[in-house]
Amino acid sequence: MPDKHQTAAFLLQQKLLPLFYQDSVEISGRILKALYAGGLRAVEYTNRGEHARRNFSGLRKLVDAELPGMLLGIGTIKSASDAHQFIGEGADFIVCPTIDSSVAETVADAKLLWVPGTMTPTEISMAETHGATLVKVFPGNVLTPAFISSVKELFPGLSFLVTGGVEPEEKNLTAWFGSGVAAVGMGSMLIKKSYIENNDYDGLSVAAGNALRLVQSIVPPGR
Repeated sequence: MPDKHQTAAFLLQQKLLPLFYQDSVEISGRILKALYAGGLRAVEYTNRGEHARRNFSGLRKLVDAELPGMLLGIGTIKSASDAHQFIGEGADFIVCPTIDSSVAETVADAKLLWVPGTMTPTEISMAETHGATLVKVFPGNVLTPAFISSVKELFPGLSFLVTGGVEPEEKNLTAWFGSGVAAVGMGSMLIKKSYIENNDYDGLSVAAGNALRLVQSIVPPGR
């Protein structure tokens, strides 16, 4: 398992973090395989349903058996107990919608990457105080790229990951990366319901690959 510094470096190199939840562990596995086939090697599974822990356990086994090099993180972690449980299930990194000191401590004790969610300069400062180096800014569609441009210089030691309303389109991505974000997260804008409903995992794989190439054409890896 990579340490938090290696994980952060990898996420910042990939620059695109897909995130999703699906009630079915089988469908979750198909989605993960499609993203992997599209070239993605880091994915956030979200803790947004009653089967999240069961499904994550299944995905962890799938990654270990069939998807070498894949980093599998867990998102929507709001308590230390949840963090502890998913760390026990083999999470490679932890993403949160908010800042919770007990979660920060739990993740730090496990020597994993903690990515807290923020929406204001005060919250960004709190995240930095609690040891974050990569901070999620959410919801992007409310805050807009202008927010990042305005606050980024206040926090030179932090990298920003924006989620919420990020689109796999050149104009949208250029605006976000131009504002100074280091990476973007995409959920339903990338992993569309139509792919799942039509059993079109090849289509999802193509879309994932196209999105990854688009992101890395706007900001090449290493920048």
